[in-house]
Amino acid sequence: MRKPNIAILGATGVVGREITKIVDELNIDFETIKFLSSAKSAGKKLEFQGKTYTVEEAQPESFDGVNIVLASAGASTSKLFAPEIVKRGGVLVDNSSAFRMNNDVPLVIAGVNDEDLRHHKGIIANPNCSTSQLMLVLKPLIDKNPMKRLIVSTYQAVSGAGLAAINELTENTKARLEEKNFDNKCFKKPIAFNVIPQIDVFTENGYTKEEMKVVNETKKILHLPDNLPISCTAARVPVYNGHSEAVDIEFENEISPDEVREILKNSFGIKVIDNPENFAYPTTYDASGVDPVFVGRIRKNLAFKNGISLWCVADNLRIGAALNTVRICKKIIEMQLF
Repeated sequence: MRKPNIAILGATGVVGREITKIVDELNIDFETIKFLSSAKSAGKKLEFQGKTYTVEEAQPESFDGVNIVLASAGASTSKLFAPEIVKRGGVLVDNSSAFRMNNDVPLVIAGVNDEDLRHHKGIIANPNCSTSQLMLVLKPLIDKNPMKRLIVSTYQAVSGAGLAAINELTENTKARLEEKNFDNKCFKKPIAFNVIPQIDVFTENGYTKEEMKVVNETKKILHLPDNLPISCTAARVPVYNGHSEAVDIEFENEISPDEVREILKNSFGIKVIDNPENFAYPTTYDASGVDPVFVGRIRKNLAFKNGISLWCVADNLRIGAALNTVRICKKIIEMQLF
């Protein structure tokens, strides 16, 4: 099997560092690896698998001879370098929102729609963090019983907004406890001891871009009809890491909570913790730093016929970003699609 030459673009960022760690954890078999960043971070030293690497400034020629680029450097950077990567024969696995809804770009969750990788034209998109964990839950369920309706409420950690947002939560909390004034910059409202019902900007229909990502990306990844009813409310919560979601699903046919538990217990990437009587249900503490999407609170939905309600939690920097990016890389190598 051919081994690829790999580049990590945005290597010094929060997600870029996580990608680097997971490349090692998943034993990605590569020929060479390089670490790329903006001019601001170029020249930094990075330890990886017992070697010291110098982070390089990303330039078009940086991608000469590179087979797979794992990118988490923002949409504008991805749009800038994508043509250069493709022109040089590389495959871009992009963690930004730049190409997710392009018709000719596969939007992939490894283990959910791997076959879509075969249709790539040099760019593969990694979905939004809140969509990513949801897909691993929905796919095995709707394979058994088609879905009629979906309502999702997300409770998203500040790490999804980057290092500055993590720092803002810390500083805002300190200021609040010390009863000092604080000028929030990352969020429209104070994040400490607060819940903010806005992630990203509002669109014409009153939903935010984050909420519409969940709606549109779910339909694309699972190949669902455009008219299937899906709604989402996304809120930012004062948690450092780990996204939580309350999920209400209406199925075509009757399904019991026990059936859902059994399906999910035997599904890729899922761990069920569901014994409420003993306070056994997943929280962000369970999910932080590990791979599974945790599911609990599985119960009959009281508003929908054939409805199920559940709670799912995952590390947004891993399954929501870095882990899926590296899993896609592994699939590309296994399927020899580079």
